[in-house]
Amino acid sequence: MSQEEQENLEESQTEEVVEEQTKEEAPEVDPLEAALAEAAEYKDKYLRAHADFENSKRRLEKDKMNAVAYANESFAKDILAVIDSFENALTSIENADEENASEVLAQMKEGVNLTYEQLKKILEKNHIKEVDCSGEFDPEVHQAIMQVESDEHEVGDVVQVMQKGYTIKDRILRPAMVSTCKEA
Repeated sequence: MSQEEQENLEESQTEEVVEEQTKEEAPEVDPLEAALAEAAEYKDKYLRAHADFENSKRRLEKDKMNAVAYANESFAKDILAVIDSFENALTSIENADEENASEVLAQMKEGVNLTYEQLKKILEKNHIKEVDCSGEFDPEVHQAIMQVESDEHEVGDVVQVMQKGYTIKDRILRPAMVSTCKEA
């Protein structure tokens, strides 16, 4: 045998000895225990994912409840300005006496008009609009409470508005109460 072959033989024997020692040092893994460990790991991952899902669900439900509860917050803040105007008007009335009554009345009239315009702007800002009552009766937005004869209107037209109606976005908030023209 040549020296080279002898070295190759020794190397292969050394590798076999090292492999055997490695096999002896590594503990044998029971397939059942490995499967149970893997199952436990998956169960843990599932439980954590489920807990995260439940927490997210609770958080979304809470956010939804808050959104519903505080949906009118902006509108309410706008209305507070109107209340302030009315309180100022009441204070002016309380401070009025016979000497300045006509002056206070003129200021009150101006203040009420300004407050009315302020309220109309707030309603418009919040998509609340007055129902148009001119022309023909529309059962979708009008509520007829009586019929009257009128030479100035055609049959079925709105003659008089008793109470204004309002819409919010595309929905009727309150129908307009009107009288309509009937056949003579």
